[in-house]
Amino acid sequence: MPYRIAKTLVVESGHLLSKHPGACRFPHGHSRTVEVVLTSDALDSRDMVCDFKALKHVLTAAIERYDHSLSLNTADPNYPTLRATYGDRIISFENSDPTTEVLARVIFREIRAHLTAPPLDPAFPIPPTVRLERIRVTETATAWAEYWE
Repeated sequence: MPYRIAKTLVVESGHLLSKHPGACRFPHGHSRTVEVVLTSDALDSRDMVCDFKALKHVLTAAIERYDHSLSLNTADPNYPTLRATYGDRIISFENSDPTTEVLARVIFREIRAHLTAPPLDPAFPIPPTVRLERIRVTETATAWAEYWE
């Protein structure tokens, strides 16, 4: 039976949903919790799926850019001005609204890429047998979206 571990990270981020008919079409922010779940059929030489510190390194590398940023659809008419004004604090979503569902998919793929990259700290590797199971992005205390492949 496989083992499963999870780690969460909280970021303060904003977005606006250009396609939304209600108030979400205006800029607003969330305290987002991002939860990553990893699985493995076996434990490593330290009797772990992987060290939680290694997982924290991966989470931080993939999610840090979202903290205190504004996610925005590139088709939004204000995108060019906001991008020119705030630079990399505007996270671009190519012709797509940065809904929580879309964020979960994008973050899943970013974390998966970081899992297969060389470890940020060689003392805390992630074994190649570790698999990314799913990502959960919590938007509010009562709403979240998950993504897996």
